Amino acid sequence: METETVRTRPDVGRGGGRAARLTRRQGVGSLVAEAAGSPLRRTMGVGQLTLLSVGATLGTGIFVVLGQAVPEAGPAIVVSFVLAGVTALFSALSYAELAGMIPGSGSSYSYAYATLGELVAWVCGWCLILEYGVSVAAVAVGWGQYVNELLDLTVGVTLPDTLSAPPGAGGVLNIPAAAIVVLAMVVLLRGAKESAVANTVMVGVKIAALVMFCAVAFTAFRAGNFTPLFPLGTAGMSAGAASLFFSYIGFDAASTAGEEAKNPQRDLPRAIILSLVLVTALYVLVAVAALGAMPWKRFEGTEATLSEVLVQSVGGGSLWPVLLSVGAVVATTSVVLTVQYGQIRILFAMSRDGLVPPLFSKVHPTTGVPRANTVIVSTFIAVLAALVPLGALADATSIGTLFAFMLVNLAVVLLRRRSPEVPRSFRVPFSPVTPILGVGFCVYMLFSLGPDTWAAFGGWMAVGLVIYWLYGIKHSKLGDRLGSGDGLGSGDKVGSGDKPGDKETA
Repeated sequence: METETVRTRPDVGRGGGRAARLTRRQGVGSLVAEAAGSPLRRTMGVGQLTLLSVGATLGTGIFVVLGQAVPEAGPAIVVSFVLAGVTALFSALSYAELAGMIPGSGSSYSYAYATLGELVAWVCGWCLILEYGVSVAAVAVGWGQYVNELLDLTVGVTLPDTLSAPPGAGGVLNIPAAAIVVLAMVVLLRGAKESAVANTVMVGVKIAALVMFCAVAFTAFRAGNFTPLFPLGTAGMSAGAASLFFSYIGFDAASTAGEEAKNPQRDLPRAIILSLVLVTALYVLVAVAALGAMPWKRFEGTEATLSEVLVQSVGGGSLWPVLLSVGAVVATTSVVLTVQYGQIRILFAMSRDGLVPPLFSKVHPTTGVPRANTVIVSTFIAVLAALVPLGALADATSIGTLFAFMLVNLAVVLLRRRSPEVPRSFRVPFSPVTPILGVGFCVYMLFSLGPDTWAAFGGWMAVGLVIYWLYGIKHSKLGDRLGSGDGLGSGDKVGSGDKPGDKETA
């Protein structure tokens, strides 16, 4: 897609001061031009982008959270995965259209900035910080559980709970969870190309591990384990889907690679849709195999869940559980690496816009990596992983993910009306019905989450709004360009009758 000159005019007559700044928007053209001039290096093709998305998605819901989600839904957890996948599909279609249209690092934050204004964009970005950071921490906790399982199966010893579990779960400090975050940081500091190669290898290993699990678990399959299918009702099925939804964060991570993709307009939409279809199919297949091999009531309290299924339900010694645990360790390592990458790129985009300090958008000249950003984010996540229990992390991630996805669906509808002439390499079919359904599914699942999760989310949003009011609104680059009293116009292309005073944003 060629970069077009897009003309925008400052909104006048809407009042001055901070209130007017809250609704100012970035033009689509300025976002595209900004991405085209990015200091990040374009090294990824469609295959690497797809594997980045798969790496960020595949493994979290199956390897880590299944043991917490099955007791909420019973055998209906299979339907929960389908419901979560359908909800993600509606949003993935919207992501595909916007990623091809605005191929930047900001993901849904940038899409919201172009459609709903600076305040909503900040809220979306703040949700993404929660979504990504907490997701990495949750997966890191699960990684430590599988390491313990692997140690137990191979050498008969495990790390003590005081050093491998967070407070509230029998531990003092979860050292393995913090260690894998630091390891991912080291890989990310080497560069995007090197990180993509490492991720490709790990994705191959974890797909092989899941296929192996299904082949072995189906030898112990009992259809009676699915009767009744809804022992906890449809409410349980919905609660399970809401808890699992953070497992579908991956295609959002792929969209953050827009400034490091060789041909983002063509490749990002393909990678997003392809990865979601592959991951959802594997999730459902593995869930069916696991529930068929072990009754759902025995899932409660399990940590390395799939390995536990093989230990309890399949004969043949410890070979299969050992291989599965190796695959799980590799799988969760891949998720930590790719989702951590996504968070760093979101903060890079927000920093470039002036909403967070410029340190986060400073790129190292040799590696092409935002080095300080990578170190700061990784340190924060490592501390979070070491101190917070898995269940609280998973639900907090789900609410942030759902909120961001809801905004992306709204952005598609608004940009279709405001900027119908802007080239789109992919178009959501049956719009506006499809994105509106995406909003509806997200809202439905949001209200399936518990009050404690909503309370934590409300507290997080309150902190974010304070930071925006004290820092972001004052340092916004958009405010610098337009003047302190003006908001930004639609950012849409204006016809030949524009007035000479209209502002060009390229």
